[in-house]
Amino acid sequence: MRKEIDKFVEQRLISVVPSRRQIAHQRREFYGFVHFTVNTFTGKEWGDGTEDEAIFNPVKMDADQWCDALCAAGMKGLILTCKHHDGFCLWPSRYTTHTVAASSYLDGKGDIVKEVSEACKRHGLDFGIYLSPWDRNNYLYGQGKPYDDYFVNQLTELLTQYGPIFAVWFDGACGEGSNGKKQYYDWERYYEVIRRLQPNACIHVCGPDVRWCGNEAGSTRESEWSVVTLRTRDTEKIQENSQKQDDTQFRERIVRASDQDLGSYELIKDEKELIWYPAEVNTSIRPGWFYHEEEDDQVKSLETLISIYEHSVGGNATFLLNIPPTKEGLFHENDVKRLHEIGEYKKKCYGKNLLEKASLFCEEQKKGFEIENARSDDYDSYFSTSDGQRNCRIRIKFDKEYDIHRVVLKENIKKSQRIEAFRILTVHDGSEKCVFEGTVVGYKKIALLDQIQTKELVKELVKELVKELVIEIIDSRVAPTLSYIGIFE
Repeated sequence: MRKEIDKFVEQRLISVVPSRRQIAHQRREFYGFVHFTVNTFTGKEWGDGTEDEAIFNPVKMDADQWCDALCAAGMKGLILTCKHHDGFCLWPSRYTTHTVAASSYLDGKGDIVKEVSEACKRHGLDFGIYLSPWDRNNYLYGQGKPYDDYFVNQLTELLTQYGPIFAVWFDGACGEGSNGKKQYYDWERYYEVIRRLQPNACIHVCGPDVRWCGNEAGSTRESEWSVVTLRTRDTEKIQENSQKQDDTQFRERIVRASDQDLGSYELIKDEKELIWYPAEVNTSIRPGWFYHEEEDDQVKSLETLISIYEHSVGGNATFLLNIPPTKEGLFHENDVKRLHEIGEYKKKCYGKNLLEKASLFCEEQKKGFEIENARSDDYDSYFSTSDGQRNCRIRIKFDKEYDIHRVVLKENIKKSQRIEAFRILTVHDGSEKCVFEGTVVGYKKIALLDQIQTKELVKELVKELVKELVIEIIDSRVAPTLSYIGIFE
């Protein structure tokens, strides 16, 4: 518990709330990335823009197969690499000849972006785009406004021809073009175009809506805050920390220790400019982002991918998982198998909430915002303590003993991010034992009870059947909220 409380500061902190598009983004939780271009046919990760367009010919192209696999994993959307650094466009852009229209695919009559966007609609998936501002093919790159005009024209094509877009994904890659020059991107101009043409789209990474966790390994901070300083959104800083060349070590780097705390009360209490800026965790299902046949037996294990899922989605972030199609235009069977396994695991472990057969008690509840509201995942009906009550104890009693492995907590993020510290205790014969300590809850926290996790101790827990749990909120910015509690075996 913080010793000194500045109520004015706390009110200012909780005044920072997500936009509608950011709430929709957070609720998406888990979505796919698809890297597909001429690199798929050259075996490179980064093309140089000199590729012969004719090599692009996915003879068995099947976007429905992609979407089937993503849906099987429980994903809610798909982001397509419409143009990577090589400058090759997966749609017939009017502004360059380096496109699918010059390829062998369907004798130049194909449009991969159209195929994928329409498949997403059929499968109920949201559709998003990746458009690299770095173009190693176009001669205008590095010439300032003429290139920005070119880029905006291509961006406009994608935002107006393929229906609703849920995400525009920008990285900060900025190298030399074919003329040896570098381009200084007019980010604000790009943002204005997106806001005007697709106002519901979140702008990711080099953008104002969703931030990069800091690596491509699928790992993130132990405490991932959504309310952070305005400086965190500095696109030039993000660009500076982004990948400059194809480097496998870059993909696996850990988040720097200096970046561990981005939003605790002590860090931001004196900051005047704060923003809601949730994190996204991204990685590829294979070592590379594009398909390489030699990696067919290097698909990440189910254990690894579930761990990333539970620590990202269950750590107040979202999870963007890349699956690269083969030269034929299909997801490889090993990747498809793993995606199905993810979906089956999630259904098995999160399909039945034990809270349905449990009693809930909390003495510190506010009238009209009782703890019973936390049974349903609904921001319009949620739990809160009385005004000024910054801590509470929630007691859960089950109808019998259960082997509990996971506790899921969700704040009402419409009311900002409030909880600073909490713990979970088991109760046996009136004696309490702490089995989990945490800081951030935010949109969603998955507390894994297979280990004792405290500040002082991380070790294997000797499992025992539990008939009673206590969720203790130790510290919060003003009255804490919970929109949902889930208890799972």
